[in-house]
Amino acid sequence: MKILKTIPVLAVLFVGLMSSCSNDAEESSEPIVANSIYETSAVTSQKSSTDKSASILKNSQSLEPVNLGIAGDFVILSKTGITDVYKSDVTGDVGASPITGAAILLKCDEVTGTIYSVDAAGPDCKVTNATRLTVAVGDMQSAYTNAAGRINPDFLNLGAGSIGGRTLTPGLYTWTSSLNIPTDITISGSPTDVWIFQVAGNLNMSSAVRITLAGGAQAKNIFWQTSGAVTLGTTSHFEGNILSQTGINLKTGASINGRMLAQTAVTLQMNTVVMPK
Repeated sequence: MKILKTIPVLAVLFVGLMSSCSNDAEESSEPIVANSIYETSAVTSQKSSTDKSASILKNSQSLEPVNLGIAGDFVILSKTGITDVYKSDVTGDVGASPITGAAILLKCDEVTGTIYSVDAAGPDCKVTNATRLTVAVGDMQSAYTNAAGRINPDFLNLGAGSIGGRTLTPGLYTWTSSLNIPTDITISGSPTDVWIFQVAGNLNMSSAVRITLAGGAQAKNIFWQTSGAVTLGTTSHFEGNILSQTGINLKTGASINGRMLAQTAVTLQMNTVVMPK
């Protein structure tokens, strides 16, 4: 009889125990839900990062080169003159306007190309063509405005204005200050990729520093738009088209594979300047 009375009691205890386990299981499920939320956040963050990278890739692929117009026919174009310390080696056409041809101090044996002047003054080998030069300078200014007006940069104030040692992928770069290149950099991309660098201040490249192209990147597709002056240090090497609202200054032995299109003066000191292909 005692056994029969004990069975219901055990049954009640068993049911109570199972109910308690069920409640524990429900309570233990809450950290799993929290885990899921955390994992979702992590995935969302990762997706956001992925979307940003995809957006940069899309922007860089759709970035159109700057149309240089007739200015693109010149390796050096200036509004206020071209000074020179002999002997420089310039490959491509050279011109200055509206300044008189007397402000073009390059000698004929330094230029493989045509030297254009607005008047009869200038080197003996010069060609007088004020109309062509006027159009070229107008196109140079339009190109500068176009480059400066590009919006939604892929990179803003990269390196806080100092980009030594970096590899630069295709895209639109903006600096709201001056830009310094204290050590070598690499510009890497395909032959059809485009780079536009917008610099609100000066662009300074240290002596003996080099820009190297990689992956098929081409200097003709690289545009440096600067509000301030550009200075390339002694024996440095530069790649790309410079569109400067101010002057472009090459120190002794510096070289450039690109164009120098300046709205003031260009100064040379025994430099090598080659039109990009």
